[in-house]
Amino acid sequence: MKKNKQLLFLIFLPALAIFMQGQSARELSVLNKESTISDALVHLGEELPNHARPESDSAVIKRGYELVTLGRTIGPDGKRSKYISKYYVCTSCHNLEQENPDLSKVDPQARLEYASQKGQKFLPGSGFFGIANRETWYNGDYEKKYGRLVEKARNSLAEATQLCATVCSSGRLLEDWELEAILAYYWQNQIKLKDLELSKQEWEQLRLAENKKLAVDLLKSKYVQSSPATFGQTPANFLNGYEGIEGDFENGKKVWELSCMSCHQTDGVSTATFDNSILTFKKFMRHLNQDHPYNLYKISRYGTYADKGKPRYMPLYPKERLSDKQLEDLRVFIEQKSQK
Repeated sequence: MKKNKQLLFLIFLPALAIFMQGQSARELSVLNKESTISDALVHLGEELPNHARPESDSAVIKRGYELVTLGRTIGPDGKRSKYISKYYVCTSCHNLEQENPDLSKVDPQARLEYASQKGQKFLPGSGFFGIANRETWYNGDYEKKYGRLVEKARNSLAEATQLCATVCSSGRLLEDWELEAILAYYWQNQIKLKDLELSKQEWEQLRLAENKKLAVDLLKSKYVQSSPATFGQTPANFLNGYEGIEGDFENGKKVWELSCMSCHQTDGVSTATFDNSILTFKKFMRHLNQDHPYNLYKISRYGTYADKGKPRYMPLYPKERLSDKQLEDLRVFIEQKSQK
């Protein structure tokens, strides 16, 4: 009998070791580099937000991606949907990929340099990468532009998406299945832990979660939970520009190429097209001190509105998306190009 017990022990010992290794691996893989922000927050005892769509299948996510990038898709009924907007798609104003090298900061110059390195556009709207990880939308001064429309949108990603579709895009209200598909796409476009550049000690703090509140605070310090928006002012004197700020030609060139020309080129979303001719640059300089759409400062800071029969409009750039310094850089670029 004793020999039989020993034999059974020897037989089950390797199986037990494999089982324990599996358990250990699962414990270590609760959070890994591919874990999303929501994975980590749930691990730390937080609840999923209302816009969470963890069970969405790939077909629904694909529809959401196509609605965001193309403005239409093949619906659940097998038919092609109507365009959300005749004038814009989401990517007219929003990038889909990571925009900031440091996700915990909002720095327009760091974003411009990152865009230049990655071949991205430098757009007025906040990026969709990690939009599902934010806690508020249409933040800051957007209430000045949209008034009470932001009341529901500020605390609901679904309502923020509807506001963008109907007002910002001069389009229509999304159908339920379309909104669900877009939310599913947002959810799979989350920030992952590998994007946060955590130290070994921070990894352990998140994984072990001995103090859940401190671990949550640590995690949320690594990325912004909102996209702040401060509406800037034009300089007191257009000809003098912003006082005390000296523009840089090369930086202005980046703004021109990655921002202005992203919309104002042939086949761009704007009806006003620019080129790199001296005539285009002279036109900007000629209207610099006038109440005119080519007034560089006014059009960038105030934009135009989708009204009076003009559904194509120019969105304003908050200071977090285009700084006063970058506007002066752009002016210097245009000024020097107009003299060549």
